[in-house]
Amino acid sequence: MSPKKWDRLFTAVLYAISLFIMVILASLLLYILAQGLPHLSFNFLTKPAKSYESGGGIGIQLFNSVYLLLITMLISLPLSLGAGIYLAEYAKKNWLTDAVRTTIEILSSLPSVVVGLFGYLLFVVKMGYGFSIFSGALALTVFNLPLMTRNVEESLRSVHFTQREAGFSLGLSRWETVLHVVVPESLPGMITGVILASGRIFGEAAALIYTAGQSAPPLDWSNWNPLSVTSPISIFRQAETLAVHIWKVNSEGLTPDRDLVSAGSSAVLILVVLFFNFGARFVGKRLHKKLTSA
Repeated sequence: MSPKKWDRLFTAVLYAISLFIMVILASLLLYILAQGLPHLSFNFLTKPAKSYESGGGIGIQLFNSVYLLLITMLISLPLSLGAGIYLAEYAKKNWLTDAVRTTIEILSSLPSVVVGLFGYLLFVVKMGYGFSIFSGALALTVFNLPLMTRNVEESLRSVHFTQREAGFSLGLSRWETVLHVVVPESLPGMITGVILASGRIFGEAAALIYTAGQSAPPLDWSNWNPLSVTSPISIFRQAETLAVHIWKVNSEGLTPDRDLVSAGSSAVLILVVLFFNFGARFVGKRLHKKLTSA
């Protein structure tokens, strides 16, 4: 067989494998959505969950997921931005920076269960924060910080060196060049990474089981005292998220309509994660077009 025929054969095999994987993923997504979408309603999305009777919703769990995501990003985003800028623009290549990058690679590959157990021992037990939103956010920061730092560093390194030279030639300092030239040029890639990281945080369950807790106490929406455990804005209260709620409903089986609740919750989770992924692509393309006129 000629080389061209071998090339066509293996190209067809690669296309077939890719199509097979896409069909599997699409089938899983369509199955989850088909099972869960008929059960979605305004009451289901807003009512609190019920443990021993049917008719509950996911209102508190959905709010907890969004609020925990917000707190996590407020902690991890400044840290990852500063670390990424330092590694890309200021750090010299030596054994120390090589060790830092190796550590980042190791941390980014840790299973979320390991991060959850680490967060339980350090934040929940040792530091005494207990099962709380703050403990969960710190654990997710450990889980998310290496990925976001690497994304910021790679986005900054993708900017061509002539952009930096142009800033220096205009009399800008190194920091001014980074702030006004390099960061705006790399902003689409960084924002895309942030949105994708947000989707991963929103769907995380294993790390939060051991840190944020497995219960969703009733919230007093008229109480805005951040130190009260019944306040929606308190970061020191337990917070069962949507992903943890799905695991709990399926594992305990105490709710009579657990199949309905599980299917509806899974559909909401899938829709939100898809929104983050497609939103990242849309925002990245729009920002790149606006900033580069491409």
